Amino acid sequence: MTPNATGLALLRVVTGAIFTAHGCQKLFEFGFAGVTGYFTQVGAPLPGVSGPAVAILEFAGGVALVAGLFTRPLGLLFLLDMLGAIVLVRFAGGFFAPDGFEFELLLAGAAATLALAGGGAPSLDAVLAARRARER
Repeated sequence: MTPNATGLALLRVVTGAIFTAHGCQKLFEFGFAGVTGYFTQVGAPLPGVSGPAVAILEFAGGVALVAGLFTRPLGLLFLLDMLGAIVLVRFAGGFFAPDGFEFELLLAGAAATLALAGGGAPSLDAVLAARRARER
């Protein structure tokens, strides 16, 4: 495995684990009602849809990202997720944590990288691509 593939795999697994943890929090601690209420409070569009959708994306998409499945489309969706978090919630708090957007910006950068480069060689995406190539 090349250093680039190893680096992408590491980025994919860590980023996926973080999104999975945040999705778990939204689904199992706050629930759809709590997430919808928060999305309403911060002015997210269609909070009854976008709140639960983000919770499911972060949990299920995070798990898929760890496995390296649908890495590029999930990278794009997570990028949009983090841009929404920055614009709607964190930007007014400045750059630095805990109230600022530096963490969300880092996740947005990781997501953009995965959307552009894919998840590296050790991924289900790579396994499926190799299988498709053999079948041709």
